[in-house]
Amino acid sequence: MDAATPLLDPAPAYALWASSYPAHAHNPVMHAEERAMLALMPARLEGLDVVDAGCGSGRYLRHALARGATTLVGIDLSGPMLARAAASFDDAPAGARIALAQGDLTALPLPDASADVLLCGLAVGHVPRLDAVLEEFARVTRPGATLVVSDFHPVGAALGWRRDFKAGGQRYAVRHATHYYSDWHAACVDAGLAIDAVTEPMLDPADIPSGARFDPVALDVPVALVMRLRRLAR
Repeated sequence: MDAATPLLDPAPAYALWASSYPAHAHNPVMHAEERAMLALMPARLEGLDVVDAGCGSGRYLRHALARGATTLVGIDLSGPMLARAAASFDDAPAGARIALAQGDLTALPLPDASADVLLCGLAVGHVPRLDAVLEEFARVTRPGATLVVSDFHPVGAALGWRRDFKAGGQRYAVRHATHYYSDWHAACVDAGLAIDAVTEPMLDPADIPSGARFDPVALDVPVALVMRLRRLAR
């Protein structure tokens, strides 16, 4: 990242980014992360209460709908991103109940033990304390619940990569904490979550547009850390 690029906290960053943020994977890293997330998500979600924590513009809510979910809650810190998500559900299946609410990953506006499936795509790094996030995820999920969570791989931070975007002709970067696998392991133990599966997806060269400028090292290292967790009885 250029030293002149402003580094913003998530709320002001997504307020600027929301108007141009699509409800689908829109870069090679997100395509790699999404393939891994979808492979770890339950194949069918009928009859299950699904929460997307850090739902953004609604990307994984749409995937959950495609897998049969009819009761869904999307929560995000950013009001403008939630508005973007709401606008994308005009074509939701009849009978689907989708609620959107503003909230922090460490203080979700949900009752205890209210979710069978919790999804969280590329959002936990916006919170410095991973343990606080996973404690909250454990609070709102039922024993036996499935959680599928992704974040940018720590190797990216080591290589100096940043999550950046353009708005109004200016480039910005979003502040993002680095959570190592050891952090995940310790936080899961404390929260009563079991790690059932871990994947470290890499870029597919076919996803990289011709002439795109990117660090060629990105083809040789994982770009995301994706986990399937299980809520234990406590």
